[in-house]
Amino acid sequence: MATSRRRFLTAVGAAAGGAAVGAAGGARRSAAAQPPGSFDPEALLDVHLHGEPSVSAVAAAVQNDPRMPSAAEVASWYTDRSNWGRWGPEDEKGAINLITPEKSAAAAALVRSGRKVSASRVFEPEQHFMRKSDSGVVDYYGFIYHGQTITHIDALCHVWDGDGMWQGRSHDEEITSQGARFGTIDAWNEGIVTRGVLLDVPRHRGVDHVTLEQPVQGWELEEIAEAQGVSVEPGDALLVYSGRDAFLRAGGQYGGGERPGLGVSCVKFIRDHDVALLGWDMMDARPDQYGLRWPVHGVLFKFGVALLDNALLEPLADACVEEERYEFMFMGLPLNVARGTGSPVNPIAMF
Repeated sequence: MATSRRRFLTAVGAAAGGAAVGAAGGARRSAAAQPPGSFDPEALLDVHLHGEPSVSAVAAAVQNDPRMPSAAEVASWYTDRSNWGRWGPEDEKGAINLITPEKSAAAAALVRSGRKVSASRVFEPEQHFMRKSDSGVVDYYGFIYHGQTITHIDALCHVWDGDGMWQGRSHDEEITSQGARFGTIDAWNEGIVTRGVLLDVPRHRGVDHVTLEQPVQGWELEEIAEAQGVSVEPGDALLVYSGRDAFLRAGGQYGGGERPGLGVSCVKFIRDHDVALLGWDMMDARPDQYGLRWPVHGVLFKFGVALLDNALLEPLADACVEEERYEFMFMGLPLNVARGTGSPVNPIAMF
């Protein structure tokens, strides 16, 4: 049995037996415990990093769906179908390699009306200092963009599992306090310009938003694509709208703990269709019924799929209805940051 599959099944067995999956490294500090006006990088990391997974009654109920895959099937998606080495052992672009010049040119041909829709949330840095002179002003921004707030793109080095980061590299060797050495965001310094496809989950379900009790599933994405009359093709930017803002307006809380979002069965859909970028307003559903820390985020380091986290997709979903089509030209232009694990971004859909 492959090492990664053995680890996966061991983790699932522990979760099924009621063992909690705890945070490595012991106790963590809370940002709320810091004095007002203080700046504690460790506390900010605690706020922004994803919460630890657990298995709850909600997850157990989802598992009872006969369409849910077995633990061995899920493991096979991330082991037997990994993209490590697909574009060579030194490749740092991952599935963005699928966006050929021809693919980008075809995306440009989708532009008809010239309508532009931003998929970025308003960016409010934790620190914003101003320095004004007699003739102008400059700003200083201090922020951690990973997490559940700022719209950003994850580089391939951002997260990993026990088998390593993208291409099986060791994070101990590739990640230092001065930055990353492999799979960094500047590998995509030419920008990500491709065909975008939005799948509108709430509209398909006839509800306002996805709920904790009913995560988005891979077979559902197939059904939505068919109902919308759109296909998901190799090299596409797949944007999955789950209704996060409607969920918040209804009083829901979205963070690192229990939250609605995409279930692990979406992984197979992403790999089957050779998606280059996944954009989502709701990320991995938590708790995960398999006890995985990265149930869907794993597409980043296993398949090389770029992740557009915290996208603002409600305006884009409305635009798709008005334009009567769910495909468009997608442009995601991360900052060309040396050694960076990601970048804030203002993604644009153009009809």
